[in-house]
Amino acid sequence: MLNSKTNRIILLVSAFFVIALIIFAIFRDNANAITLRDAQNILTNKSVVKVVVTKEYVYLKTQDSFYKIASSQVTPKMFVDYKVEVGSESNFLLYALYLVLILGLGSLVVKWFEKRGFATFGTKASTATSSLNTEPSGPIEAIKSDITFGDIGGIADVKMELEEIIDFMRNPKRYKSFGARMPRGVLLVGPPGVGKTMIAKAVAYECGVPFYYQSGASFVQIYVGMGAKRVHELFAAAKKNAPAIIFIDEIDAVGKKRDGQRNDEREATLNQLLTEMDGFEGSSGVIVLAATNKIEVLDSALLRAGRFDRRVFVELPTKSERQAILAKYLEKVPHELEIKTLANMTVGFNGASLAALVNEAALLSLRQKDFKVTLEHFHQVKDKVMFGKKKLSILSDEQKKYRITYQAAKAVCATVFDLAFEKLMLSNEKLTPTTNEPLIKHELESRIKMLLSGIAACSIKYDEHASSAKDDLDEAKELTKKMLEEYGMGSSLIQNKEEEEVYLQKLYTETKELLESMIIVVNLVEKVLYERESITKDEVKKFLDEIL
Repeated sequence: MLNSKTNRIILLVSAFFVIALIIFAIFRDNANAITLRDAQNILTNKSVVKVVVTKEYVYLKTQDSFYKIASSQVTPKMFVDYKVEVGSESNFLLYALYLVLILGLGSLVVKWFEKRGFATFGTKASTATSSLNTEPSGPIEAIKSDITFGDIGGIADVKMELEEIIDFMRNPKRYKSFGARMPRGVLLVGPPGVGKTMIAKAVAYECGVPFYYQSGASFVQIYVGMGAKRVHELFAAAKKNAPAIIFIDEIDAVGKKRDGQRNDEREATLNQLLTEMDGFEGSSGVIVLAATNKIEVLDSALLRAGRFDRRVFVELPTKSERQAILAKYLEKVPHELEIKTLANMTVGFNGASLAALVNEAALLSLRQKDFKVTLEHFHQVKDKVMFGKKKLSILSDEQKKYRITYQAAKAVCATVFDLAFEKLMLSNEKLTPTTNEPLIKHELESRIKMLLSGIAACSIKYDEHASSAKDDLDEAKELTKKMLEEYGMGSSLIQNKEEEEVYLQKLYTETKELLESMIIVVNLVEKVLYERESITKDEVKKFLDEIL
């Protein structure tokens, strides 16, 4: 009797745990995975009622839905307006207890149901039990690089800098016998889009060693200690498989200067990175490559000798390097153009921009059902790549007349002063991009005159101009202010407060006089713009040569 009662209790307890497991399997993590942009939109809309933080995810509960985003993608600042709850890690112990009980008692329940014709329930219970496993974090895995230096155009000087690192990784004994140690770190410094990540992957491929990739942002955790743990795990994995290469992209996300403002998590992560790079056990056969756009914000302890021993500056490609890069991207694109001409019209483009330019030109060629990509296709998409595609507002006949005069004057002035541009489009407000390169006084004056030329031409022809001149006028004012205040290009090194207005008015008057003497050329350019809404620099030059 007692035995029968015990069996019933066991069956009831087992059934309870099976039901609990099924409910848990259904509801354990039914949150919808979202991107960082989606999370920002949800937070901006103030629709979040609860924020729960766990090791792997941050959960956002709204009135209607439940979302999750990886903890490595967010920062604590995003949730300052919300009460944040930390998810309990003890739940995992409870789930483990469930498993132990089910292994011991679950079989009895399954047999009981099977005897009574409920075999399908046993299947469901088994499925529910198997779905209990949480998402495995797994060990840090190396990435297999398939990019070679041959795949990267240009950067000949960078390749030379890194050849020694590659040789060291291939023949470490040769250097050790000579008493030379392997550099612990190489910092790649340069503007966005110049190919720093591709270079790191190419180094790993040429060395033939495991490649461990991490972004600096992935170390920035929502609570203290996890960033340092991730750093330790990364270096432990690399040392275990040495020789190896670790690449930390955007290292400034974790390696910024310690400015005295308390941030325990970031400092702990940075300290762990510094400790790992010191390598207490001597030469570990691991080299750290890192990339940054802003070397000036990095902590001095990170930059000292013994950590990042070598810095390689990756600049924007030169003309010859642009030719090499374009040649690489055009290898599989049917084209009919001079790559040298294309390189001339892409001053200031980085490698990523050149790739986008070739792709956009190829897509345009396909849309227009052309058999080959031509220079005209590149002219049409260049502004889209540089400035983004803007939808031109519908202009009335009167507004279009003013716009044509305005743009025609800018094209004439830019050609007279030999400013860098290839083609003027009626739809594009910017003729030439702003530049941070050092310029001589007369070069700056030429740019200001070009910016004022549209207003001057409209004043000559119509005695008024449109409000769309605001951006050019603002830039002209800003350049004038910098020339006098920062560059000391006024009548004296110290600016006279009234000189700015006088100087700008002087340049405007000179621009107006220039255009009055060239009104015939402006009219010819206007005629072309009326007909096809675009004109090249070469065409403007021809008009100038004919008239002057």
